[in-house]
Amino acid sequence: MALITLRKNLYRLSDFQMHRALAALKNKPLNHVHKVVKERLCPWLCSRQPEPFGVKFHHAHCKKFHSKNGNDLHPLGGPVFSQVSDCDRLEQNVKNEESQMFYRRLSNLTSSEEVLSFISTMETLPDTMAAGALQRICEVEKKDGDQGLPKEILENSIFQALCFQFEKEPSQLSNTSLVTALQALILLHVDPQSSLLLNLVAECQNRLRKGGMEVRNLCILGESLITLHSSGCVTLELIINQLQGEKLETFTPEDIVALYRILQACTEKVDEHQTFLNKINNFSLSIVSNLSPKLISQMLTALVVLDQSQAFPLIIKLGKYVVRHVPHFTNEELRRVLEAFIYFGHHDTFFTKALEHRVAAVCLTLDPEVVCRVMEYCSRELILSKPILNAVAETFVCQTEKFSPRQISALMEPFGKLNYLPPNASALFRKLENVLFTHFNYFPPKSLLKLLHSCSLNECHPVNFLAKIFKPLFLQRLQGKESHLDTLSRAQLTQLFLASVLECPFYKGPKLLPKYQVKSFLTPCCSLETPVDSQLYRYVKIGLTNLLGARLYFAPKVLTPYCYTIAFSPIDQCKVEGIKAKQRNEYRKIVFVRVSHEEFFLSSLTRC
Repeated sequence: MALITLRKNLYRLSDFQMHRALAALKNKPLNHVHKVVKERLCPWLCSRQPEPFGVKFHHAHCKKFHSKNGNDLHPLGGPVFSQVSDCDRLEQNVKNEESQMFYRRLSNLTSSEEVLSFISTMETLPDTMAAGALQRICEVEKKDGDQGLPKEILENSIFQALCFQFEKEPSQLSNTSLVTALQALILLHVDPQSSLLLNLVAECQNRLRKGGMEVRNLCILGESLITLHSSGCVTLELIINQLQGEKLETFTPEDIVALYRILQACTEKVDEHQTFLNKINNFSLSIVSNLSPKLISQMLTALVVLDQSQAFPLIIKLGKYVVRHVPHFTNEELRRVLEAFIYFGHHDTFFTKALEHRVAAVCLTLDPEVVCRVMEYCSRELILSKPILNAVAETFVCQTEKFSPRQISALMEPFGKLNYLPPNASALFRKLENVLFTHFNYFPPKSLLKLLHSCSLNECHPVNFLAKIFKPLFLQRLQGKESHLDTLSRAQLTQLFLASVLECPFYKGPKLLPKYQVKSFLTPCCSLETPVDSQLYRYVKIGLTNLLGARLYFAPKVLTPYCYTIAFSPIDQCKVEGIKAKQRNEYRKIVFVRVSHEEFFLSSLTRC
C-alpha cells in the first residue's frame, strides 16, 4: 500500500525522473525512500527537523546514549531533484546555527562536570558534537597538568555512555569525529589496551588503507598514533605517503607542524624522505609568521631531530620570529627553542635581549632544566650577558635545593668559561661549597670535574676538594669503563693541579700523577685555550710587526713550562723596551679600541 501511495505522489512531480526513482527504490529500504521523498514533497513538513544520526539521550534506559538507525548516515547515491530545494537550504542553515551555538556554549564551560551536565540536557547529539565534547573535556583537564581523568569523571554514567557509543559503532562515525575522539581519549590517558581505543585505532587503520581521508584528519591521526606508541613506522609511513600526494598549499600551519612531527617519529627513514623534507622546508618559510609559540617550538625540535642543518634560511627566519614570542613561551617551549639554537649554533642580539628580559623577570619561577639550557646557550655562544648571569646566580642562592648535581654543574660552568663573577659571588660560592660538602658523592665524576675547574677559572680555587679528586679512586670513577681518560678531562685535571702549585702553595695534599697530565692545553682535538678572533689576531700581529719593525722580534702562541700558552711573547726585550712610551700608548689605544668593538679581550697570558 505504501508503494502505491508513493508512486501516485511521484507522478505529480514534473521534474522527477521515473528511472532514477525506481533505481532508488531498488537500492534503498522502502521506509527510507518513503521518508526522504515525503520530506521533500510536503512543504508543511519543512519545519520538522529530521533527527540526525548520532547519540540520543534516553532517560528510560539508565541515561544511556544510543545511536539511531544507521541508514541515516548514508544519503542516496544521487540527488533525486535537479536542484536543492529551499526547504533543504533552510534545514541546513538551522543545523549550522545549532552547531555553532553548541560549540560556543561548549567553549565557555570550564570543567568536565559542566561539559557532561550540558550534553546530558540534549536529546540528540550528532557524532561531531560528541567528539567535540570529548575534545573539550580533554582541554579543560589538560589545564591542570598532564594527568589522566579523575576517577569521578571516569565513573560518570554520561561519560561512560558517550565512550560506549564510540566503542560500539566506530564505523558509522565521520572521519573527523573518529580522529577527534581518538585524539581526545589518548590525551586523556585512557587505557591503550581498552576495547574502546583498540576499536577506534582499528577503524582508523581500516579507513587509512582505503584512502580518501582529508589532510587535517591524516595529520591528527598521525600525531595520535605517535602519542599512543602503538603502530610503529608502518602506519605512519602510509600516512606520509598519502600526504606526499597532497598540495602543501592546502595545509594549514598546524598541519605542516604535524607533518614534521610525523616525519620526526620515523628518523631511521629520513634519507628516504629528504626530497619531501626539502620541499616542506622551502614551503614553511611562507607560514613562519603565522605560527604560534607552541608550533614554533615543535617545528624547531623536529628540525633538530631530523638534522635539517641545510634548512638554514628556515632556521634564521624562525629565530627572527622567536624573538617576539619569548615572553609567551612556556618553560617547556623555551627549553626546546634553546636546545634548537644550541644545536644549530644560532644566536642574535635581539633574541639575547628578549631572553635577558624574560630570565631577569621570572628566573625564580623558571624550571631548573630551562635555567641550565639558558646557561648552556650563553656558554656555547660565548654570550657574556650580565642580566642573565646575575639572575641565575641569585636563583641558585635562593633555591639551591631544586637543582640536581648535574644541573648545578651545568649552571656554574659558564661563569668560569665567561670569566664572570656576579655581585653575590661570595654568597654563591659559599652556597656551592656547602652543597659539595653535603652531596659530594652524588655528583657524576665528569660533572664534578667541570664544576671545580670552572671555580678555578674564576680564581676561586677548590682547595678543600682537590685531595679528593686527585685520589686514584676518583680518577678510576672518572675513567669509567674506557681504556684511558679522555683528553679534555686530563687537561682540566692538569689545570687544577697547576693552580694548586702556582696559586695555592699552602696546599699539601696528593699530587696529580704524571700519566694523567697533558703537556699542552692547545691541542687539535680539544683545547681549553680561549679562542681568539682570527681577524683580531691578525690585526694585533700586523700592529706588533709595524711597532717592533719586524716579525722576528715576537713569537705568537708560546708554550710555557707550566703548559700555559702566551698569545704574543717578545723575543728581543731590549728592542721592545726601546720603543718610545708615546708609541706604546698609541698602539695600546688602537688595540683596545679594536678589542672593545669586537667584544673580545686580549690577554698576554691565558688565565688558569
